[in-house]
Amino acid sequence: MTELSAPKAAGKAVSIAAEVRRRIVEKEWRQGDRIPDEVELAVEFGVARATVNKALQLLAEEGLLDRRRRAGTRVAINPVRKATLSIPIVREQVEAAGMAYSHRIVAQRRSPVPGPVAARMGLTEGMPLIHLREVHYGDRKPFQLEDRWINPAAVPGSEGVDFRHMNANEWLVRNAPYFRAELDFSACNADGRDARLLEIRQGQALLILNRTTWNDLGPITTVRLAFQPGHVLTAGI
Repeated sequence: MTELSAPKAAGKAVSIAAEVRRRIVEKEWRQGDRIPDEVELAVEFGVARATVNKALQLLAEEGLLDRRRRAGTRVAINPVRKATLSIPIVREQVEAAGMAYSHRIVAQRRSPVPGPVAARMGLTEGMPLIHLREVHYGDRKPFQLEDRWINPAAVPGSEGVDFRHMNANEWLVRNAPYFRAELDFSACNADGRDARLLEIRQGQALLILNRTTWNDLGPITTVRLAFQPGHVLTAGI
């Protein structure tokens, strides 16, 4: 096997990392699966073992792979949560606060994406996406409201999910690894719908978080999170 020059090897490592990432995203390799060893992958991709090692290390740094000496390399469990931006699971937040968690799907339908949301995701206005409105509860009191759009093209299998059984936040964290995210914070006064679903007075000040994530297939989801008045965000959201 001919050894690649350093620049070419680095470029090849990035290409191999992209292919391995694709296999994880498309669930050819699932969470917890042991992937082929470096020698096998070197043969498959026609490169030196060191180039494969570099590619896998890149993905380990992203949090997608768990590499352990003598135990081989496995697809990480809950890989999204190990990335630089850690997306919390709302159920765990509620339970950590000593409350019983529950959630309610207010609406779940396939709808044409409106212009502002399409622009945030980099999609064409009017594309059909999954639109969800969901309320998370702690001890039966509203904890957080989310208005979410999911792109089925980037999350194979999402159209068949009944989010009444596992909320969309937790399902996506466990099933849709991402490599890029954008988020912004703002404040607004609760409109009629926010007030009704959060069981607060209309016009009360709310903290709003907009978050969008992407994988190799495109934008995964964008979500508007509205928090109860007085909610304090912790590091890592």
